[in-house]
Amino acid sequence: MNTRSRTCLGLVALLTAVLSACGSAGSGAGGGTVVGVDYPRSDTDFWNSYIKYTPEFAKELGLELKTTNSQNDVAKLTANAQTFISQGVKGVAMAPQDTAAIAPTLEQLAAKKIPVVTVDTRPDSGNVFMVVRADNRAYGEKACRFLGAKLGGKGKVVMLQGDLASINGRDRTEAFNDCMKSNYPGITVLGEATNWDGAVAAQKLQTDLTANPDIKGVYMQSSFALSGTLQVLKQKDLLVPPADPKHVFIVSNDGIPEELKNIAEGHIDATVSQPADLYAKYALQYLKAAIDGKAFNPGKTDHDSTIVQVRDGLLEDQLSAPLVTADGGTFDGVPSLKHDDKSLWGNKLS
Repeated sequence: MNTRSRTCLGLVALLTAVLSACGSAGSGAGGGTVVGVDYPRSDTDFWNSYIKYTPEFAKELGLELKTTNSQNDVAKLTANAQTFISQGVKGVAMAPQDTAAIAPTLEQLAAKKIPVVTVDTRPDSGNVFMVVRADNRAYGEKACRFLGAKLGGKGKVVMLQGDLASINGRDRTEAFNDCMKSNYPGITVLGEATNWDGAVAAQKLQTDLTANPDIKGVYMQSSFALSGTLQVLKQKDLLVPPADPKHVFIVSNDGIPEELKNIAEGHIDATVSQPADLYAKYALQYLKAAIDGKAFNPGKTDHDSTIVQVRDGLLEDQLSAPLVTADGGTFDGVPSLKHDDKSLWGNKLS
């Protein structure tokens, strides 16, 4: 082969490689659009369930995933976003736990024209394509109504708060307190900040029960506190059936299988089922829609939820999150599903 032939073949090969690279920008080896998903943590059953569901729905939508785990650390989330940018992702789903500190990262992604969907949490400032979340104020309201009904509007309850740096912790706390003040002024609320830490929650509950042996209710803002709460009650001989006068009524948030099991056994009394499966499903659906150039408006959706405009330029799809109880009854006007209802995501996991 002469020099000219080798040169021509080399140019053809180079041009083919360049065209191939251009055609695959934002596409993975499998041909799917590449998106980044940052998992906020993997130390709770709820988030481990979300992690399990995410690749299943990505496959259904033809998306290829790049994943990271920020471990409840906004600095790690910022670094992970930079990693996604370098990987050429076309969109990012994240669940920032510090909703105030995430704004600069959102600005960086916006500058790169990479759409963002936030899951479970809503940024305090800055815009994203869509927030996929349940109405967290409704969580606090439902917990309040349940405990208010069970306690007959009198007594003391402990609220094991999440983190007030998070919109979720603030929404659940403010709604619970507002509801108690307006509807059950005879109930005293002992609010305890826990930073979503189960060990901290258990220690503070133990202290409260020692100082206030007449406590009759506990509101856990997430299942992170479940194990420690049950252990403390057992140590104090208070882990007794609901019919026992010593029973402390407990309502949680999440709807994980372990909560449903404990409701059936009479150890806790209720939870609000936060839809881990739907968070994964619709986060990715909205991310794909953003990449495809689609837009949405406030109003009812085709999946039993409502898109609301929380501020200019920011939409939130508020997914259904039902109260779950032992008998599926109605408590001070709030309906519930029975713990073994097959529609609950916590009953679908093997």
